[in-house]
Amino acid sequence: MDFSNTTIKLVATDMDGTLLDPQHTLSDSFYPVYQALKEQGILFAAASGRQYYNLANLFEPIKDEIIFLAENGSYVVYQGQELLVQALDPSMVRQLLQKAKTIPGVQVVLCGKKTAYVQNTDPAFMEQVDLYYDKVEVVEDLLQVTDDAFLKIAICDLAGAEANSNTYFQAEREHLQVTVSGKIWLDLCHKHANKGRAMEVIQEKFNITPEETMVFGDYLNDLKMVQKAYYSYAMENAHPDIKAAARFRAKSNSQNGVVEVLQQLVDATSKMPAARPEEER
Repeated sequence: MDFSNTTIKLVATDMDGTLLDPQHTLSDSFYPVYQALKEQGILFAAASGRQYYNLANLFEPIKDEIIFLAENGSYVVYQGQELLVQALDPSMVRQLLQKAKTIPGVQVVLCGKKTAYVQNTDPAFMEQVDLYYDKVEVVEDLLQVTDDAFLKIAICDLAGAEANSNTYFQAEREHLQVTVSGKIWLDLCHKHANKGRAMEVIQEKFNITPEETMVFGDYLNDLKMVQKAYYSYAMENAHPDIKAAARFRAKSNSQNGVVEVLQQLVDATSKMPAARPEEER
């Protein structure tokens, strides 16, 4: 694509299935491209269902420079400042945990601002938890955890979230964000907690329009984020609904598709004056 006549001020990308490769690792080629974006005044945001602490560790060298949209947009942090905390009502958390207990074969992560909580340490489940959460506390009963702000309830459904656990929460969709965020993950969040709302908060703070925004995504929890950018990219490996919603296509995450597009952007915009977004005062 020709970016020579574009003004991009913000790039946001999902992690798993998008920027990260199939082994959930970040390519070494990312950092030189990121540095070039930074030099051109383009903000970078990591948007993920992952825990904030996990994302901060993943981007350790630049964690004080980039924006984090963690827990599917429930928690937005920039340079140590909380831009958005969209926590669930405690009574709703209790109801959802009780309902989740009735679903056969699933495990639950209660995602707090301080840490993530689990009460089952089944090895297959913990292998998944360890991928996305760096701060985890094992408790006897999730219902007894009260001293935290709860950003999300993540249901790990090894049978497949979209066709299984997803069907148990149809009634809750009226007052909650119920999102299939991966093949084995179902996320329950505050009604206004999603990556699209988080993008609005960032765009408003830095006076950036959708036409000045580029996003990348692959799964259903990226849908509302994709709708907040003109330069919306679906990965080649994306869910069909994301491909239908996005304007453009990037190569698969196994082919480093995000970095390839960002390199094209860098090459085109390096010939133009830097776009420096200014924070609202």
